[in-house]
Amino acid sequence: MSESTAPAVKYAAVTPNDSTVVGARSLYIGTTGNVALKADANATAVTFTNVPVGFMQVSAYIVMSTNTTASGIIALY
Repeated sequence: MSESTAPAVKYAAVTPNDSTVVGARSLYIGTTGNVALKADANATAVTFTNVPVGFMQVSAYIVMSTNTTASGIIALY
């Protein structure tokens, strides 16, 4: 199985922060809300609005505290 389709082997709770690198391959969202992410070090933050509870299949370099209202976020690696 390729690494891109293999299940996550590590996971950790995320405290949104505008400068802490998370580097996750996907996120689990525990409480509905907005999630602001940067895809890489040079990216502009993008806010996903009204994200439902469940898995968010996006790479997350940084989970921003600015504009993030969702909680219970878990990073999967």
